[in-house]
Amino acid sequence: MYILFAIISLTGMGLCLGFLLGAAARYLKVEANPLIEEIEALMPGSQCGQCGYPGCRPAAEALVAGEAPATLCPPGGRALAEQLANKLSIDLDLSDVEDQVPMVARVDESNCIGCTRCYKVCPTDALVGAPKQIHAVVADACIACAKCVDVCPTECLRIQPVKVTLRNWRWPNPEAAPAKAA
Repeated sequence: MYILFAIISLTGMGLCLGFLLGAAARYLKVEANPLIEEIEALMPGSQCGQCGYPGCRPAAEALVAGEAPATLCPPGGRALAEQLANKLSIDLDLSDVEDQVPMVARVDESNCIGCTRCYKVCPTDALVGAPKQIHAVVADACIACAKCVDVCPTECLRIQPVKVTLRNWRWPNPEAAPAKAA
């Protein structure tokens, strides 16, 4: 008898609390700015912190609030800056933005002691290895943020341009033809 009463009372309490939580979620819902969502979707999403913000979401919020320039994302480069300026309808000065060649971290295996300091600070988990073993960089995941280079005690990590192979080679953009004098 007591067990049946306990089951019924706990079931009733669960249903009432569930209903209250559902109603609270509906009526106390916080509306998000859809522009922040769109800006965040344009950004790389690597949460590298090269822009000075802890991730892409706070950077998008700062952009929408007008607290940051459209050129704040180094991995995005000129293309992302132009997209952000178009989306936010702001003027853009690309004089201080330079297109960088793709970069990647490289490990000098002769100096790596396997301390795992680089492994712990990598925002994209591009470094693989184990304690007291040589580490390696997954080039496709590396965003060249240089956080690993800053913490390496043996200076065995370097940021270098990506080696051009048949897999990653791109045809260069054609240069504009000089105007002919008439």
